[in-house]
Amino acid sequence: MTESRVVLITGGNRGIGYAIAEEFIRSGYSVAVTARSGSGPDGSLTVTADVTDSDSLDAALAQVEAELGPVEILVANAGITRDTLLMRMSDDDFEEVINTNLTGVFRVVKRAIKGMVKARFGRVILISSVVGLYGSAGQTNYSAAKAGLVGFARSLTRELAGRGITTNVVAPGFINTDMTAALPEEQQERYKEAIPAGRFAEPEEVARVVRWLASDEAAYISGAVVPVDGGLGMGH
Repeated sequence: MTESRVVLITGGNRGIGYAIAEEFIRSGYSVAVTARSGSGPDGSLTVTADVTDSDSLDAALAQVEAELGPVEILVANAGITRDTLLMRMSDDDFEEVINTNLTGVFRVVKRAIKGMVKARFGRVILISSVVGLYGSAGQTNYSAAKAGLVGFARSLTRELAGRGITTNVVAPGFINTDMTAALPEEQQERYKEAIPAGRFAEPEEVARVVRWLASDEAAYISGAVVPVDGGLGMGH
C-alpha cells in the first residue's frame, strides 16, 4: 500500500512544509518532519535537526528509522532568505542561503537515499521556487540556490532512476502564508497583476502536487520541474 510509506519533510513546522505534512497525514502516510524549533502537525513525528549540521541530520534520520522505518519519500523543503540587492549583499548573506537551501539539500538527500537504494524504491522531491528560473531582484542568493536544485535533481535522476527512485522539483510561486499576508495591500495587488491566475496559491495546492509526485501514479516522472505558480513563470 502506497499510503503506509514513510515520508520525511524538512522544515515541516510552518508554511508550505507544514501543509505538505498535513496532506500526507490525511492520505494515511507515516510522516516525520524536521524542525529547528516548533513542531509539525498532529499525527507527525517531529525530529529536531538543522540541515546545515550533519550530526543533527544523522541523529534525525536514525530517530525516524527507529520509530517509523526507513525513509521512502523525502521532501526537501527547509529554506531561508536573506534578501537584499547584490551590491549590498554580504558574503554571509550569500553563503548562509546557499548552505541551507542548496548544500542542506545535498546533506539530507545523501543520507536518505541509502535506504531507498537498498529498497529499490524512492521519491525525492525538492521544493524550489518560481524565482529559481524566473529571477527576482534582491534575491540573487536565493534564486541561485533554487536554480541549483534543478541541476541537482536532473543529475540524481541520471544516477538513480534505474533503481526505482525518482527525483523531481516543485517550483511554487506566490503562496498565501504569513509572509505574503504581511506585505502591504498595494504590493500584494501588484504581484497579483503579474500572475495570470490573478491570485496567490493556497499552501494546500502545493502540497497536493507534492503528494501526487510521491505516488505510484508518478512513477515514470523524474527530472521534472513542476510549477505551481498560476502561470507566473511560463517558459522559465
